[in-house]
Amino acid sequence: MTETITRPPRYITYVPLTDLAPAARNPKRHELELIIASIDMHGLVEIPVVDERTETTLHGHGRRESLIEMQVRGMRAPGGIVIDEDGGWLVPLLRGWASRNDAEAEALAIKLNRLPGEGGWDPRELAEILEDLATGEPELFDSLAIPHDEIDRMLGKVDPETLPGGIREDEPATLHLPDDGDRDELSPDDEGRSPHSTCPSCGHMFATSR
Repeated sequence: MTETITRPPRYITYVPLTDLAPAARNPKRHELELIIASIDMHGLVEIPVVDERTETTLHGHGRRESLIEMQVRGMRAPGGIVIDEDGGWLVPLLRGWASRNDAEAEALAIKLNRLPGEGGWDPRELAEILEDLATGEPELFDSLAIPHDEIDRMLGKVDPETLPGGIREDEPATLHLPDDGDRDELSPDDEGRSPHSTCPSCGHMFATSR
């Protein structure tokens, strides 16, 4: 059932990208190229949050910077962005929260960046998803840009026999590595390949560029 709230405590509005001001201090650094690539591929999904007291960005500085850079480069407007009559980009913002003071605003900004990653990953489920992406959707797998040493650490926590198609230690792994020309042809030893990790479930070689 859908209910209509006259004055919702949180709501979304669209504002010109040029009007979205950054916070006075923001210690979070960003890999802008990765964010730009993600927004270009999937659209703007997680929208920035504004502090009503300061009228500045509370959460989403990386998305803000990435959108500005995308517009400067003349890239297409991503999904979720509205074009105004002058060709400007209108960005959706989550509004309705106001800090009591600067200390609370900065503390919450740090929490919003830190807490989502604090729980870590379930290594078994992540291994299954990575395997599915690497074998079925290589472009999406590559877009994750997960460093190969991070994949190695994750796979080291997984018992191969607990995964679908798990192999025994005495069985040789079958390496699946798509060739550049034809992803259906498999080759484990192409020259010039980037560092890789091997999935314990089927021996798939995860090629990573970072």
